[in-house]
Amino acid sequence: MTTTIALAGKGGVGKTTIAAMVIKYLAQAQPGAVLAIDADPSSNLNMVLGLDLDWTVGEIREDMLSQVKQSLTAGGAAMGALSGGMSKHDYLDHHIRSSLAEGARFDLIAMGRGEGPGCYCAVNHNLREVIDAMSKNYAYVVIDNEAGMEHLSRRTTRDVQHLLIVTDPTQRGIVAAERIAGFRQELDIRIENSYLILNDMTGAVPTPLLARIQQLDIPLLGVVPHDETAKEFEFNARPLVELSEETPLYQAVAGLMQKIL
Repeated sequence: MTTTIALAGKGGVGKTTIAAMVIKYLAQAQPGAVLAIDADPSSNLNMVLGLDLDWTVGEIREDMLSQVKQSLTAGGAAMGALSGGMSKHDYLDHHIRSSLAEGARFDLIAMGRGEGPGCYCAVNHNLREVIDAMSKNYAYVVIDNEAGMEHLSRRTTRDVQHLLIVTDPTQRGIVAAERIAGFRQELDIRIENSYLILNDMTGAVPTPLLARIQQLDIPLLGVVPHDETAKEFEFNARPLVELSEETPLYQAVAGLMQKIL
């Protein structure tokens, strides 16, 4: 059975950093392979994982639609078909599997840019089928989402066992996290557990901030401290998965994962 962990949070709170540490923990401490899905067009999950990225799903989708439009313009017997008679599902399946960035214990798919104008319902249906079929081959799927979590309902039909909403230690961050938590009621998939993670904390959590957190309808899973070593890695473009297991950042995230798995 595949366990799916999704992360969400507004830009700049360190969501992708937490995602990298979750993936590092799963790859080192849990049996089975991990599939990382970068579903945030503005994030660079491949960089923190140290993987090269050749294609995104968005680029594959747009390339396929471009071929379909060319066929329609030509007006041939197989209007709207792909070259060689390949079905749209088979085209997506082949190219998405080929775009997979492979690591030792984890692989990565990047969703890339969102849809342009027009209806993408049929394409999204095929995408869901392809990605869900691939996900079944992994013990864990970790999805790094955009704040609105739209990719969760558009790109997968699988249930999410654990939703981790990441915030920075500010009142504005908590308000944003509360709004993001509210989005989970609008999705077409079931989310079993939802948690808040307070990231990049220096010292103890201030009482007013803790009081505001206690008003939320999701529990605080834990606090991740500020880590200067991680900042140095970021400055030097070093993959965060290469951080030592002794760093405060990894230790904190590993502890959170041990709580929920």
